[in-house]
Amino acid sequence: MKKTVKLEAIDPIEIYGVGNMILLEFCSYFPHLKVVARGNELILEGSESDIAEFNIRFAELIDRRHHKMNLTVYDVEDIFSGTGGAHSRPTGEAVIVHGTDGKPIRARNKTQQDLVKAYFENDLVFAVGPAGTGKTYMAIALAVRALKNREIKRIILTRPAVEAGERLGFLPGDLKEKLDPYLQPLYDALSDMIPSKRLQEFMNEGTIQIAPLAYMRGRTLDKACVILDEAQNTNLGQLKMFLTRMGMSAKFIVTGDATQVDLPRKEDSGLLAGIRILEGIKGISVIRFTSDDIVRHPLVTKIVKAFDRKPAEGNQTSEK
Repeated sequence: MKKTVKLEAIDPIEIYGVGNMILLEFCSYFPHLKVVARGNELILEGSESDIAEFNIRFAELIDRRHHKMNLTVYDVEDIFSGTGGAHSRPTGEAVIVHGTDGKPIRARNKTQQDLVKAYFENDLVFAVGPAGTGKTYMAIALAVRALKNREIKRIILTRPAVEAGERLGFLPGDLKEKLDPYLQPLYDALSDMIPSKRLQEFMNEGTIQIAPLAYMRGRTLDKACVILDEAQNTNLGQLKMFLTRMGMSAKFIVTGDATQVDLPRKEDSGLLAGIRILEGIKGISVIRFTSDDIVRHPLVTKIVKAFDRKPAEGNQTSEK
């Protein structure tokens, strides 16, 4: 049986890839089907069932291209592993989004998988735990995915401008230059997932906004994924102010590490108090990471556990 598939209103190279790399990967899943590419046409020769399956999967590949900037061989892998629907919810080890280098970004452990699941089942998610567990990175990946799939209109990332041993007034430069060091981790994560030119366009047009927490006051944030990072450095009043910015069709993710409070008085942190007040309300989920979930250098796990074992001794040493 022979059949011709025509590509309509799309450049074939966007589907086939450079040197037909993507098409060759795609065809490798149909070893008994002969496929010949001629411009915007694919000539298929094989069994009726193989041709029918090819058409279904190929339509998924085209649909995926309409929802992301570039296809890679990883997209083909996703489609044939059962995670290919552009608007399907990633679960387990499914790909959340692809990085700028084409590599898939997915949950790397059970707790990260729980965070992904909680995001889709709730409008407000708290992700708390030690440094290096991927809380912020996973949250940003989910936000980028939602933006690419047109589930939201904007991403808003914020964090309090509070760091140990520094005050904004003592830093050089204008306000933006003073604030950028506090927001750099957010820029870094975004640049892993969105090409630099496109990221700059998103920021210039306001599709992606990165700002200190104080800039959230008085706003209503709707049709957006909004992430509050380093929430342990907010007091209870600031946390309430942020959470009450939630508008219609919004997703809020709050991340923080209660062991790394940089406020002048650690007891002023509102993160854990806020969780105690809100946990159990329908639509709100709390995901707790531990040192066992750390995905950075293996030494980071040992460092975190060492400080957890001797917090008093560590505090005394830091004051000398």
